[in-house]
Amino acid sequence: MTCKLLFFDYRKSEEKFFEENNFENYEIKFFSESLNNETVNSLPIEDLEEAMIISVFITSEVSEEVISRFKNLRVISTRSTGYNHICLNACANKNIALLNVDAYGHTSVSQFTFGLILMLVRNIVTAINIPPEKVFSYTGLTGHDLNNMVLGIVGTGTIGGAVARYAKCFGMSVIAYEKTQNAELLNNNIVKYVDFETLLKFSDIITLHTSYTEENYQMFSDKEFEMMKQGAYLVNVARGELINNKALLSALNNGKLSGAALDVVACKDTLEPDGKEKSSLMCSETSETVIELAKLPNVIITPHIAYNTQEAINYILQVTFDGINDYLSGGFKYRVL
Repeated sequence: MTCKLLFFDYRKSEEKFFEENNFENYEIKFFSESLNNETVNSLPIEDLEEAMIISVFITSEVSEEVISRFKNLRVISTRSTGYNHICLNACANKNIALLNVDAYGHTSVSQFTFGLILMLVRNIVTAINIPPEKVFSYTGLTGHDLNNMVLGIVGTGTIGGAVARYAKCFGMSVIAYEKTQNAELLNNNIVKYVDFETLLKFSDIITLHTSYTEENYQMFSDKEFEMMKQGAYLVNVARGELINNKALLSALNNGKLSGAALDVVACKDTLEPDGKEKSSLMCSETSETVIELAKLPNVIITPHIAYNTQEAINYILQVTFDGINDYLSGGFKYRVL
């Protein structure tokens, strides 16, 4: 017996994995489109009635309405750590298992984080964009040595921990804020844990590596930017909702911050943690602010590519199918619900 699996958000970088692996126990249909309230209407009736498993990425929006359209759905597997793009209440009500992929990007994301840090503190983007006639001008390009700077890390899981270790290799002092401290980082003198206010006041650079919850929504807003060290930098490779973009724009325009790098922005996902859709007005306002941020010479915005290496993608796919196979064997590996 084969299980019907609908695979959404399918990308060219995932093709090689399926070419090199055998999935004879699955009938897999690939969709380059994301799954959402609109695209679910274009699915054939047989897919809605027969699909037992769906796999999505964070670009999909698996709302209660979407889930209700599937008649035989038993598993939703998201190829991501975060899962707030999926309605948990609908999964629980229909006894649908939810699987995720935890800690898949600690190497790729941490290395990308340091790429952003170096681009900011050494004014690399500004230098690249110098007009040809001024290519040998050093005006405005004086940077900083990392070994003289304090890195503040918000969230010291696998990614934040990897960033801390790279920072030590650069000779940086590292402080961190985390509700549950990482004993290995602490015992090996890699980080010094401090409260959030202290981290804001003493960090030359702050990097974000924590998940998004209702409690930390816009944890960086006007008050927090005012508390930050004059001329500090902010790097966010975690979740866009952690930052109030209007407040960030203001802090950059008034010179409080020297620069910011964002690999994620709010409203990229359109579901709140409780599964409710965000208002279109809020997302529209955020988009307008992001456009203004992108115009600033000391701001770097990338399209959520911190994790995007071939090695990380292969790992995500391997864990995805390990979790699905384990579920079908009666296990609970990688289960969120």
